[in-house]
Amino acid sequence: MSDARNWTVLKFGGTSVKSLADWRIIYKRAADLKAAGKRVFIVHSAIRGVSDALDALTGEAVAGRAEAALKPIFDRHRELAAELGLNADEILADEFSDLSRLAAGIALTRDASPRLKAEIMAKGELMATRLGAAWLNSEGLATRWLDARDALVAQTDGPVQGYLAVDCDHAADADLLARLDADAGEVVLTQGFIARRKDGDTALLGRGGSDTSAAYFAAKLEAQALEIWTDVPGFFSADPRLTGSARQIKALSYDEAQELASMGAGVLHPRTIAPVRRAGIEMQVLCTQRPDMAGTRISAAPSEDAPRLKAVSVKHGVRLITLETDGMWRASGFLAQAFEPFARHGVSIDLVSTSETSVTVSLDEDPSLTPELIEILENDLARIAQVTVIANCAAVSLVGRGVRALLAQFGPAMEAFAHYPLRLVSQAANDLNLTVVVDGDQGVALCRRLHDQLIQPKPLDKTFGASWREIGEAPASDTVTAAPLWWREKRAELLELCPAEGARYVYDLETVKARASAIAGLKHLDRGFYAMKANGHPDVLRTVAEAGLGVECVSLAEVRAAMAASPELTAQRILFTPNFAPRSEYAEALKLGVHLTLDGVHPLKHWPELFAGASLTLRINPQRPEGHHKHVRTAGPEAKFGLHADEIEEAVALAKAAGARITGLHVHSGSGISDPEHWRRVGQFLSETARDLGDVKVLDLGGGLGVDEASGPRRIDTDALDIMLGELKAAFPAYEFWLEPGRFIVAEAGVLLARVTQTKSTPDANFVGLATGMNSLIRPALYGARHEIVNLSRIEDTADWIADIVGPICESADKLGTQRLLPRTQEGDVMLIGNGGAYGRVMASRYNMREPADEAVI
Repeated sequence: MSDARNWTVLKFGGTSVKSLADWRIIYKRAADLKAAGKRVFIVHSAIRGVSDALDALTGEAVAGRAEAALKPIFDRHRELAAELGLNADEILADEFSDLSRLAAGIALTRDASPRLKAEIMAKGELMATRLGAAWLNSEGLATRWLDARDALVAQTDGPVQGYLAVDCDHAADADLLARLDADAGEVVLTQGFIARRKDGDTALLGRGGSDTSAAYFAAKLEAQALEIWTDVPGFFSADPRLTGSARQIKALSYDEAQELASMGAGVLHPRTIAPVRRAGIEMQVLCTQRPDMAGTRISAAPSEDAPRLKAVSVKHGVRLITLETDGMWRASGFLAQAFEPFARHGVSIDLVSTSETSVTVSLDEDPSLTPELIEILENDLARIAQVTVIANCAAVSLVGRGVRALLAQFGPAMEAFAHYPLRLVSQAANDLNLTVVVDGDQGVALCRRLHDQLIQPKPLDKTFGASWREIGEAPASDTVTAAPLWWREKRAELLELCPAEGARYVYDLETVKARASAIAGLKHLDRGFYAMKANGHPDVLRTVAEAGLGVECVSLAEVRAAMAASPELTAQRILFTPNFAPRSEYAEALKLGVHLTLDGVHPLKHWPELFAGASLTLRINPQRPEGHHKHVRTAGPEAKFGLHADEIEEAVALAKAAGARITGLHVHSGSGISDPEHWRRVGQFLSETARDLGDVKVLDLGGGLGVDEASGPRRIDTDALDIMLGELKAAFPAYEFWLEPGRFIVAEAGVLLARVTQTKSTPDANFVGLATGMNSLIRPALYGARHEIVNLSRIEDTADWIADIVGPICESADKLGTQRLLPRTQEGDVMLIGNGGAYGRVMASRYNMREPADEAVI
């Protein structure tokens, strides 16, 4: 008999078994473990995309389209088999035949019962593991194929859950060990996701079933270790698809991992943790495509015992149910009555919030929560209280150890909640999370904002490793294509341009032209203006003018500079939007004939003689601030910009008395906004406001279009923006729609170059000193902005050294970047700071009597 504790269980997801390259990694890992004297048990999922196709097959079969739906499923397995040098039609003949028979039966009876659905869905894992076992054997790695249904027995009954979302016993299994000991030299390969009911039918473990299967098997085998191989190298402090600054988490305790998984982290299903925790099995989450990375270790011990925020997560598809009744006040047993229908119908509650007269609960997204079940539940609850159901919410959670002790540290970030309607707030009894529930479309933005403000790595951090972007991955996005890094292609030229002392901004005019042309080319935009306060370099102004944009100015000096830079910029192509400017600037602007925007009643009230015969635009404060930092949110109760709604009538009356007309309305809520829906909201708000103002012809939607950031925000999808503008124009054809982006045009076009002056290492941190600092680029100190920073001199060298990048200014805030992964850096190296084209040189100073960076264009 072999030592049962010698097992290592490996689980591979659908993205980890899709190609020959993936299977070579699986082979190597299994062979290495066997060479080290370990016994290997592999659990894996269906090939990526197949489970979704099988899920859709039942509906297609009911509709009489079974044959067309089956073909891509069979073809996908034939493709993989061919890549592996196998014949799918021979190896999978029985599975192909069974699937065809099951689909034909559904087509005949029009009955897609849970029993049949479970049978069909199981075929994905069965087919994939047949191919996997055949290939490993063909490569000389003796492998035994095991039907998981012979080892995992469903404990859940019922017409739906009893087939589609079962639990299984996972106590140590002497019978299974004895069966496997008969072939002790073989690798064992089996399926995730599937089990067998006590009546012999096939059952599914539901969402995350393959992870859960692996945990069940690890516990049954009393394994030494469980390795979960997926498409990311472990847990991160946020979903890397949302922010490139999401940091790898090196180690978690079982309860921390459970909390993260439960609150939407997505790396592991929450049910995976309990079996291995009870058995005391250490777990490792690893990346199939990055097998060299250590991943995240999960065990009984946390990475550190002190209170620490470790992640911000967002969970979508949350449904809230609120019960309100005066009968709840001091009524013993009310909560028991309220929760009884949930228990009776098998509905699991996640979050709970109570007051004297109401209770709100949240329900996670669950296939078993059919509209019919929700209606039955709502009717039962209505007998004891008034019921309100809010669907399509998102739960955003701050997850860590000792969250209550961290509340004071969260203070500065809590102001983010002022901009989102909070539906529920819950602080976990286990002190591991603080969760808020917001509208579904607000979850991602709130998660990003809280993450970038609250996740703060420390020098030589025990908890956090490198960021997603630093390990060489670009944040994924469903809607935006990352910009090509022009500065990599022009590296040699940039190295030549960096001065021996001091620093230099360099602007790539090709990128400026591309961004300006993207706005000028929007089919449904009537006019675009470049907000030159972002960067007033004459060559930049000429480039945007040649691309077809006008220029938006906020001072008369900017107006004059724009006209001097480009003769093409006539008065009608210049928009002047002053804020608390002196009387003389308004007078000169009107004399020049540029478009003039007023954001208060003072000029009309005290200088009416200036405006006789003028056409004016009013800037309105929509009371809904947006943007990536409080200092760039230019709307809301505390904003100094714009007229409040109750001032509009007075402004119109004053304009009429002065002999002027209000022909435009303008809103600018903030900067760094990537959601095109923001401008839809602005357009609708302006259209409704303009409805009673007969002379209004222009609705200026402002700027603030997001760009790609190292901290995660994305450049706005201009195609989606154009579609939205088209819908606005169709709904409100009487108006012209204008935009006035700034950062979008120039941020990615500029870099700041500076040489390394000194390096320093202390027991707790490494520092790279540059020849310039916050005197040239104040955004990191002012906004907490995170710019990409690379050692341009050593861009091909291995990045294995973490350091803070600092400047020569005598201020603690003079940090251009913290905890950056760099190659070993030396005095004289050229450092490049990305996204420096906007609000860099224009916000520079001579603080400490140090000259800021000069400028050049290429």
